Amino acid sequence: TGLEFAREGVCMRLDQEGQSTNVEDRRGMRVSRGLAGGGIGTIAIVLIGLFFGIDPSVLLQGNIDSAPPSQQAPQQGANDEMGQFVSSVLASTERTWGEIFRRHGQEYQEPKLVLFSGAVESACGFAQSASGPFYCGRDSNVYIDLEFFRELRDRFKAPGDFAQAYVIAHEIGHHVQNQLGVMRKAGELQSRSSRGQANAISVRVELQADCLAGIWAGTANRERKILEEGDVEEGLNAAAQIGDDRIQKRSQGYVVPEGFTHGSAEQRVRWFRRGLESRDIDQCDTFSAGAV
Repeated sequence: TGLEFAREGVCMRLDQEGQSTNVEDRRGMRVSRGLAGGGIGTIAIVLIGLFFGIDPSVLLQGNIDSAPPSQQAPQQGANDEMGQFVSSVLASTERTWGEIFRRHGQEYQEPKLVLFSGAVESACGFAQSASGPFYCGRDSNVYIDLEFFRELRDRFKAPGDFAQAYVIAHEIGHHVQNQLGVMRKAGELQSRSSRGQANAISVRVELQADCLAGIWAGTANRERKILEEGDVEEGLNAAAQIGDDRIQKRSQGYVVPEGFTHGSAEQRVRWFRRGLESRDIDQCDTFSAGAV
């Protein structure tokens, strides 16, 4: 019962990473449905819906009667084992990206990670758990319902701690992109593109986030030995299992490359591995001609 599945397989070594102070626990809070205006945040939620084979209109419904918002204040931090694991991974990304940004003469602005259950209201609008983890550039928050990790194991056949850490690191990759201005530029390009072109831009954004996730893992492991034997394989398997081609094949029985929004299994593995092995942000340029 519960989330004990999270401890299956080999375990990462996160003792040195500490706990982040940027976790906000909204689990158990009831929310009302309402949708913020358009923009890259809204686009991101739509793409998440496409990513998991979900009708985006279901995720973005507004003005529908629902339970009133809870008056309960969100709790900072998390006391349960899975919440602490997420907090440790977040702390590791903060430490790693803080150091990388400093080396480049910049300051890393740490995002918040919001734990929720069922549904959540973000600055980008209302989202249900079915949307999966997502990043909202409007409030610089990552949103995760921890039940997704059960889906990752059971539906996507990607168990293990590092598979879960990869998902978090991918969303943090979007935050890095947001700080570097990539999300804004991508949104501007998408706004004046055809649907096919917008999808192609989205693929490049997502593959870059995979590469950035790899940079975190490779850097943290080189400096603090966070990975155990088998962890890298877990991460690569997770990247492959959530490739657009495998998701489409699983959900509809055939593959439509023109509908890809996150990249194929091969692309996702290749870019995650590139970041993991190079630990060099300059190697994550997915926007160059012929890069993907």
